[in-house]
Amino acid sequence: MTLTRELLTPRERGVLRAVGRGLSAAEIAVELSIAEVAVRNDLGRIVARLGLDEETRAAPLRLSVLGPLRAWRGADPVDLGPVRQQALLAAMALRPDVTVSRAELLDAVWGLEPPAAKVVPVYVYRLRRCLQAGDESPDAVIGRDRGGYRFAGAAVQVDSARLAELAAEAAEVRRGGDLVAAIDKYESALALFRGEPLAGLPGPFAEGERRRLTERRIALSQGKLECLVRLGRYPEAIGELSALTSEHPHSEPLAALLMRALYGSGRRADALGVFQRLRRRLVDDLGVEPSDLAGRVHQAVLRGDDVTLQRHR
Repeated sequence: MTLTRELLTPRERGVLRAVGRGLSAAEIAVELSIAEVAVRNDLGRIVARLGLDEETRAAPLRLSVLGPLRAWRGADPVDLGPVRQQALLAAMALRPDVTVSRAELLDAVWGLEPPAAKVVPVYVYRLRRCLQAGDESPDAVIGRDRGGYRFAGAAVQVDSARLAELAAEAAEVRRGGDLVAAIDKYESALALFRGEPLAGLPGPFAEGERRRLTERRIALSQGKLECLVRLGRYPEAIGELSALTSEHPHSEPLAALLMRALYGSGRRADALGVFQRLRRRLVDDLGVEPSDLAGRVHQAVLRGDDVTLQRHR
């Protein structure tokens, strides 16, 4: 990091960070309010000043699944074709280095209504062509063996893999007691999301992964907010928690966190109101009462029991 600061200008560092987030040259230009040609010039200088070797210069392939499925070769977008073809790619890319059979791919993308034509080999052929770089072997990204097709995890930078790394790092530094560093890691992970994961892609596999990645996003947000509350940074937590509890009105962990943050800010009545709204939604929508988790926080707020609320930290 120190070397990067010494060799690059502030704008070049901004371009480098944007590339790391998966933005194209055009998107970087909009974000930094500069011309696209200036972005490309900056990228050239970054490569030269950091002394990147020829292998690195061969523009790595990057894939984003934490939003609409998109791919880039360096800063240039890659056309991944129609949505079913994209869904086929997602079904392989999110199972890296695992052989997936044609039958599994048909189930993943078309479910109970498979096409009459043998489209899987056609889509795979097209994907191998568009993901191939120059004289690179077609097998470099999507390999083939007797069992089916295999996506080469080492050949592509997939943002969900980086997400998993950052989540693990956040958990590690949090266990070590460094809550400020954990918040930074959580925020870096959350910044990778570009909207709804795999937005618009059809098929059972994409739907399942969409749910899984959305749940991961909620868990990361909750982890970050728990750290904020434990540090007593209540105002920072309250706004985000209010939005999250509106989106997920049946979530007791989020409601309990919001109660703690409001109580810590001296807003006891508002904290009690959160519990009443939670209980009403659970009873009306699901026919169940709140669990002990929300109940214990509610009782502690009623009693003004700071000791119990501190233990919940």
